[in-house]
Amino acid sequence: MAQQTKSALKVARREVLGKKVSQLRRQGVTPANIYGNHVDSVAIQLSTDEFRTFVRGHGRNEIIYLSVDGEERPTFIREVHRNPVTDMILHIDFLQVSLDHKVKLEVPVHLIGTSTAVDTFGGVLTHQLNSISVEALPTNIPSMFEADISVLTELGQSLHVSSLVAPEGVDILTDPESVIARIDIPAAERAEEVEAVEVVEGEEGAPAEGAAAPAEESGGESE
Repeated sequence: MAQQTKSALKVARREVLGKKVSQLRRQGVTPANIYGNHVDSVAIQLSTDEFRTFVRGHGRNEIIYLSVDGEERPTFIREVHRNPVTDMILHIDFLQVSLDHKVKLEVPVHLIGTSTAVDTFGGVLTHQLNSISVEALPTNIPSMFEADISVLTELGQSLHVSSLVAPEGVDILTDPESVIARIDIPAAERAEEVEAVEVVEGEEGAPAEGAAAPAEESGGESE
């Protein structure tokens, strides 16, 4: 569903730039930037702890209003850069948007329900598509889509993007034939099927019992 409440986050203009931003991180402050179409990039900073608390209680696709020099700017979190080893937040990119213009964003897809093909036949549920691309006004961007896997009742069945219902004013850009989730045959059964196929192919290629082996061809003349 689309965002209903207004979310704000405290930020400040950032004077520290370049490699010196490591000093900010040691002080519990994260460097960030605001950018967007027809918007000059603005260097800002915010409390690392406040940001972590904020993201735990809000969806990734919620509009965040950042106040800079008394001006309230509607933004989305575009990317959070982290240290690959420590997972420490290094930098945040905020995308400023116009509430009157459509934007394209990735929206997560959550699986709901229970598949009888899993419970009854021991199928393996594979979640293939974790998000889809949509286009809509910023205030209409849904926080997520729910995909009901209860319709998957047999092994080998798949759930496609075409099964998702978009809210009014939201266009799904991802290929409707893309697979969101599928029910795979258990690994043990797949191994048995492969083994059976190999046996059959081996039997088809073997000479019949009692049949004479083909004579070898000779390239030389008979004596």
